[in-house]
Amino acid sequence: MNEHTTSVSLAAEHRYADELERLAGDDTAPRPSGWKLSPRAVRRFILGDPKLGVSRKFYGDDPLVDRAIVSLMSRQGLMLVGEPGTAKSMLSELLGAAISGTSALVVQGSAGTNEDHLRYGWNYALLLAEGPSERALVPSPVLNAMRSGRIVRFEEITRCPPEVQDALISILSEKALALPELGADRVETAKPGFNIIATANLRDRGVHEMSSALKRRFNFETVHPIADPAFERELVIKQLSERLEPEGIALRGVEEVADLLVKTFQDLRTGRTAEGTSLNKPDAVMSSAEAVSVLHAAALEAVYLDDGKINGAHVARQLQGVVLKDSADDGKKLRAYVDHIARERAGKSSVWKDFYKAARALKLD
Repeated sequence: MNEHTTSVSLAAEHRYADELERLAGDDTAPRPSGWKLSPRAVRRFILGDPKLGVSRKFYGDDPLVDRAIVSLMSRQGLMLVGEPGTAKSMLSELLGAAISGTSALVVQGSAGTNEDHLRYGWNYALLLAEGPSERALVPSPVLNAMRSGRIVRFEEITRCPPEVQDALISILSEKALALPELGADRVETAKPGFNIIATANLRDRGVHEMSSALKRRFNFETVHPIADPAFERELVIKQLSERLEPEGIALRGVEEVADLLVKTFQDLRTGRTAEGTSLNKPDAVMSSAEAVSVLHAAALEAVYLDDGKINGAHVARQLQGVVLKDSADDGKKLRAYVDHIARERAGKSSVWKDFYKAARALKLD
């Protein structure tokens, strides 16, 4: 399941508004208080329903989607962890759109995130003029979600300082937030439907480790890379189409090249080819999101700098920018892959032959 990012900037609730409307019109299943759709309809929105013309948006681990939905019906928050590019943010966006009708309530974790981003701040001009008041209070996305009974998304939570993370403990435990400046007894209680989806990058683990108290307030789900090549191939082709459609670009040769790209990524990601040959895995992230980016760049090269037919050479030239990011040794690992695996396949396929010849010309060492 990789980070199924798309170049379309519209939020999921707008991008798939027609699908959500069809699902709502067909939805007769039991629905938790505060939810826009039933859990069954949420599942259909994410995993697809051909009968209603609802597209699959998340590929790979269908039971994980079920567990995520169940978590959000409970008193626990949902924590999605995984390698970069493994659909954590996309899944949280889809869940927010289907359950709450909006995915826009977001806290972006960083070293600069403070408790005001989780609780509330103040309009200081009004605060000085009027003193503490509801009008002067600036609610955080978390407080807005509590007041409206919706899902709030907390991206990259481990990038925040521990004291900021721990501000969530009482919110998740009590589903309430004190506003003492507005009155000694003023407490905002969350409406039904409120919950938190947080994401954390496994490569950031240790940056700001979560406290055990906070961990107990979340159900953890690990989002793994897509294991099924057919699923990943379907995904990258779909994502490429979404990226090219706004520009009206017609491209030839996509099917074969997508197959080559997915095989290459799966080989390097797992450290083993489908035939059982062991490989040295690069340190670089070989996610589906990166695969989509490579295929998109290759497509642009084919259309604007070539004859409009994408081939293996276009992929080889764009692959270098993905692999040579984290470690100088990754170039040597890709070179070994080209010299052995790609070379053997080049004798059986023209698309692999193009890939091999172009890859051999790259400066990888």
